[in-house]
Amino acid sequence: MDFQKSLQNALDQIKDAAQGAMRTLDLAALADEPAGGPPAPVQRKVLVIIYNPRIPSAGGKTLREVMRWNDPDKLVPAHIADLKDLSDGYINYHVVERVEVDRVPAKADGFVYDPDAFVQTVRSGAGFHQPDLVDYHRILADFDIVNKVNSGAIDEVWLFAFPYGGFYESIMAGPGAFWCNAPVLEGVEGLQRRFVIMGYNYERGVGEMLENMGHRAESIMQHTFRHTTGDANLWEKFTRYDKTHPGQAEVGIVHYAPNSQKDYDWGNPTPVPSRADTWLHFPNLAGEARTMTCADWGNGEIRAHHVWWFRRFPRRTGRANGVEFNWWQYVVDPNTVR
Repeated sequence: MDFQKSLQNALDQIKDAAQGAMRTLDLAALADEPAGGPPAPVQRKVLVIIYNPRIPSAGGKTLREVMRWNDPDKLVPAHIADLKDLSDGYINYHVVERVEVDRVPAKADGFVYDPDAFVQTVRSGAGFHQPDLVDYHRILADFDIVNKVNSGAIDEVWLFAFPYGGFYESIMAGPGAFWCNAPVLEGVEGLQRRFVIMGYNYERGVGEMLENMGHRAESIMQHTFRHTTGDANLWEKFTRYDKTHPGQAEVGIVHYAPNSQKDYDWGNPTPVPSRADTWLHFPNLAGEARTMTCADWGNGEIRAHHVWWFRRFPRRTGRANGVEFNWWQYVVDPNTVR
């Protein structure tokens, strides 16, 4: 019995030492290229397309005015400012073209809502056309998007519409395109590089815009680390939360904070240990977990949680296991994903 106790004690000590080594892991010592300072800022050019049809029965007022929804011309600069701030000045989006469209976008099967009928449908909450998906290829053709992407005139497209506008929150097209919170947009002829089309809903606010960008980031980072396994898969480590990894929570994912038990459970007051704050010191991930609750990420407010989450995204020069320490470069430019 004494021998068994001694053996168990020795095994426990080995386990504790191994766990302690993991807690004090400093990626700087394992880097392919040593970690440095902030990366040089990048400029990204955006085409903004706003679908805002006039409603005949409302005296020609726009849909946004009739429904009293948010102004995209206020949402866009607020979103751009958030992304610049969260990336420490790395991401600098510029709207190089803005188009406001006096019609409802066509669905993939050719259906187009009558503006008056659409207002009544929204107000009743029933009778929406299915399938809901918009005709992306028609949008590409209507606004000469392929040529603009190929020439470098734009880097991505931000679409604005309304509930049941038919947009994915994000979708990717181009050579080697991959899942970006939506299936790849296939059949785009002549496209020479990857680009992302964002789909925003001006019924919603800047918090929901950050959520769309967060899901884009999740998809891109999962693909970026697809060849990396074990402890080297830092994305898998970053996204741990207590429900899936009891006692090992890190930052979590867009829908799940460290203590969430279900989607959007950002207001959960249950305390859990989390190492989320160690990511503020990346690439040095040393540090113990501390007890966290929803008070740490905004008590359930959508934008506050997403700001907290994105604030922990690595953004340094350097590289380990073939993946850059600046994750933002992959999020904003999918052509850098190998």
